[in-house]
Amino acid sequence: MSVGGIGNAGSVQQILALRQQIVDRSQLLQQLQQPASAETQAPVGAAGGFGAALQGALEQVNQVQARSSALTEAYEKGEVTDIAKVMLARQEAGIAFEATLQVRNRLLSAYQDIMRMGV
Repeated sequence: MSVGGIGNAGSVQQILALRQQIVDRSQLLQQLQQPASAETQAPVGAAGGFGAALQGALEQVNQVQARSSALTEAYEKGEVTDIAKVMLARQEAGIAFEATLQVRNRLLSAYQDIMRMGV
């Protein structure tokens, strides 16, 4: 029941720890975005560009999912005995799909925001 005592010190430390985690993650995201921005500034031909990059990314996700399906099928047939390899491939495919879904959602949101803009 202390008002300004040690009981609040723990919560302040927790808040400071959470703040530090947020700052660390923010710095990590900024570091990850810097190389990506350098890559997007590279000259791209008229036929290439965003559409080609998106198509390439979708093909890679499709390849990861196909590999996962092939390993799962091989495990079911008894050809592959390493369950860790199969589960890793399935998790990788799931994460690739989720990332693609998030990109799609962000693109859709950006498109909707642009369409709402007054001209």
